[in-house]
Amino acid sequence: MKIITYVVLIVGASIMLTPFVWMFFSAFKGESDIYVYPPRWLPSKWHFENFTEVFKMVPFLRFYLNSIIVTTTITVTQILFSILAAYAFSRLDFPLKNILFMLVISTMLMPFQVIVVPTFLVVYKFGWINTYQGLIIPFLFNAFSIFLLKQFFMTIPKDLEDAAKIDGCGRMRFLFGIMVPLSRPAIGTVILFTFLVHWKDYLWPLVITNSTNMRTLPVGLKYLITEGGEDYRLMMAAALMAIVPILVVFILAEKQFIRGITLTGLKG
Repeated sequence: MKIITYVVLIVGASIMLTPFVWMFFSAFKGESDIYVYPPRWLPSKWHFENFTEVFKMVPFLRFYLNSIIVTTTITVTQILFSILAAYAFSRLDFPLKNILFMLVISTMLMPFQVIVVPTFLVVYKFGWINTYQGLIIPFLFNAFSIFLLKQFFMTIPKDLEDAAKIDGCGRMRFLFGIMVPLSRPAIGTVILFTFLVHWKDYLWPLVITNSTNMRTLPVGLKYLITEGGEDYRLMMAAALMAIVPILVVFILAEKQFIRGITLTGLKG
């Protein structure tokens, strides 16, 4: 039975990794290798200049910087607000707590595409079109992050907080000094999900920005498509550079991510 399981996992992993392997090798191919038939996996000659051509053709560094600023700011602020909200819903007693929590969770059922136009109108009224505020502020709060952290906070014994209070530990000190360190798996999971979602977000930056200087990477990559058509070798080189931060974040948060997904379902 284990052999069958491993075979299925290996086949599934191979299928999922195939596009990434193809992208990696295509990033180093020459133009003739891209269109050769039958297709070849390895380039006949490694063209490292493809990467420098990307920077010459489009303001790639600016796109990269915008994505880093927007994604990092959203991730950090969303984590902070989610921790505070999750603690309130899991530990504090206040009127209409359950109803308010259900309202927060209900927003998870609504695709963002449904509220793009209303959100755009609000951002437009504030004068945040083509600004970092317009790219960041609509995503400072996230229901999924609050839900995931709340579920994890509920697995931490309340006796631990009572003991901390006896020792003179206040709520905020207990939250950030004890609960947050104990919740690293859940927080790592939220960081990974949040960073991934907003690093690859295409729709909102496309709607809210109208100048090259404010474009993020997913939108900026389309500038590699010219009137002469698509230059796939440059597109693959740009895509390869674009996924580097995601790989770094995943490698750093992998263990916490797996533990977080496992433990947040233990108690609800």
